[in-house]
Amino acid sequence: MGERSANTFVPGLEGVVAAETRLSKVDGANGELIVAGFPVEELASRATFEEVVYLLWHDTLPDRRQLGEFKKELAELRQPPAACLDLLRAAAAERVPAMEALRMAAGAATLDLATDDDHRAALALVARMPVIVGAYQRLLEGEEPVEPESGMGYAEGYMYALTGEEPAAEKARALETYLNTVADHGMNASTFAARVIISTRSDVVSAVTGAVGALKGPLHGGAPGPALDVVFEIGEKARAEPYLREKIEAGERLMGFGHRVYKVRDPRADVLAAAAERLYKEAGDTGLYELALHVEQTAIKLLEEYKPGRNLQTNVEFYTALLLHGIGLPTELFTPTFTVGRTAGWTAHCLEQRDLDRIIRPQSAYTGPENRRWVPLEER
Repeated sequence: MGERSANTFVPGLEGVVAAETRLSKVDGANGELIVAGFPVEELASRATFEEVVYLLWHDTLPDRRQLGEFKKELAELRQPPAACLDLLRAAAAERVPAMEALRMAAGAATLDLATDDDHRAALALVARMPVIVGAYQRLLEGEEPVEPESGMGYAEGYMYALTGEEPAAEKARALETYLNTVADHGMNASTFAARVIISTRSDVVSAVTGAVGALKGPLHGGAPGPALDVVFEIGEKARAEPYLREKIEAGERLMGFGHRVYKVRDPRADVLAAAAERLYKEAGDTGLYELALHVEQTAIKLLEEYKPGRNLQTNVEFYTALLLHGIGLPTELFTPTFTVGRTAGWTAHCLEQRDLDRIIRPQSAYTGPENRRWVPLEER
C-alpha cells in the first residue's frame, strides 16, 4: 500500500495509528497480545486482577506492600453511593437490559467523590463496577444487593456480589483469569471512545461512561452467548459435523471463530481454553467441555475446507462462553462481566491520555453539494 495523503479517507480508521501506548500491543499477524510487556499467556493465569490493574496504571508489578495498600484502597471504595443503587432499582423495575443499566450507573458511580480527582475516580470505577453489576442482577431477580465481605479479592468479591455466597476457589481463579485476559486490548472502539473524551480535559467518569456506551453496541461487545448455544444445540459429538456443514452452506457465520484483527488463533482463546479445562476437570461438566472441544476442532476443519486460506481460528468468544458458563454466570452477564475486566484498561488509557494532554481531533472529508444559493420559503 502506498503512502496516504493527509486527506485520505480510511473507512473505520482501519490501520490508522491514533495513539502511542505502553499498555498493550496486539499483533494480529502473529497471534500475540502483549500487556504492559507481558505476553497474555504469562500474565493472565498467574496474576490477581489487582496486580494487573496496578501494572497497567504504574507500569510495574507491585511488591507485597504496594499490593496490600492497593487492595485496601479498592476495598474501601467498593460500595456505590445510595443514589447509584436507587438508579439501579428504577432500571430493574423497568427490566432494562443489563448493559443499558450499566451505562446509566457508570455516570452515577462516583457521586460521593470529588469530581476533580481522576485517580480516585478511576479507583472507584474499578472497585465499584463488579458491585454495580452484581447489584443489578440481584435486583432483577428480586433480591437485595450485597456488599462483598472484607478481605475478599476482586474476582471473589464480584461473585459474592452476584450470589451472596463465597465462591469455590477454582471458580474465582477461573473468573480472575478471564478478567485478566480481557483487561486491555489495544485501540478498540470503546478504548478509543474513552481516550477521545478524556483528551478534551473531561473527566474519567465521563470517559468510562462513553466507553460503556461503545461496548454496548453488538459490533464491539460481541455475543459470546451464541457460541455456547451452538454447542448446546449440537448436543452430541456425532451431530457436530452435519450441523456445522449446514450452517456454513447456508452462509451463516460460525460464532466464536474468526477475528477482525487476529489472522491466526486469538491468544486469549488459548488462555481461556486452558482455564476452562482446569475448571471443568475440577468442578464442572467434563462431558460439556469435551463436546465443546470436539465442536471447536470440527469447526476449524470445516472452515478450512469451505474457506481455504482464510485461516479462521477460534476467537475469544468461544472459550469466554464456555468458561463463564462453567463459573455459573447466565449469558446476559457475559458482556457486563467483560465490562468489569475492561474497566482496568479504560482507566489506564484515560490516565495515559490525560498525561499526554492533547485533544484528539481528526479531520473529515466533505462529500455533500457545494455552491448552493438560498431560496426564499415562498419560492421553494
